[in-house]
Amino acid sequence: MKAFKLKTSTTAGLLLAFSAASQAAPVTYNIDASHTFPSIEVDHLGGLSVWRGKFNQTSGSIQLDTAAGAGSVDVTIQISSIDFGHDKFNAHAVSPDILDAAKFPTATYKGKLAAFEKGQPTLVEGELTLHGVTKPVQLKINQFKCMMHPMLKREVCGADASGQFSRADFGVNYGQQMGFKQDVLLRIQVEGVKAD
Repeated sequence: MKAFKLKTSTTAGLLLAFSAASQAAPVTYNIDASHTFPSIEVDHLGGLSVWRGKFNQTSGSIQLDTAAGAGSVDVTIQISSIDFGHDKFNAHAVSPDILDAAKFPTATYKGKLAAFEKGQPTLVEGELTLHGVTKPVQLKINQFKCMMHPMLKREVCGADASGQFSRADFGVNYGQQMGFKQDVLLRIQVEGVKAD
């Protein structure tokens, strides 16, 4: 009888351990490009106004392990897809004067999800590669949620994140001599669909 109890107890323990390990496995979510739009806010003429634009083409993935409090983000942005709602400014923004999309067609953001609270990340510690230069940029996660999508019938995760950097640090300093402020506010709304 003791041997049976011991065997049952050991089996139950192994099952619990296996269950916990399977729940702790990282889950991959592919970025939904139709619901993911990084946007930027930049100064015009030293405080005259703020120009806001968004990038219309993004791709990438997110890995999330809520049990371990870990994860990663890998986003690629097509520079030529910038849209300020002004055709002439769009053309100037992607020209060699500013972002030089012909030479640097993509920007990337790669980072680790961090500072988990109640199973949800609140920061991304990452690096932005822009204009051929890579620098650390931290993003604050303002909102984060995972759920079963009512139409897709699949698990999705979404977030709204923001951070700041100086474009001059990336060699994109057009207008600096005319008094343009170099600070950029980066916002990323992102949604990812659980991979098969």
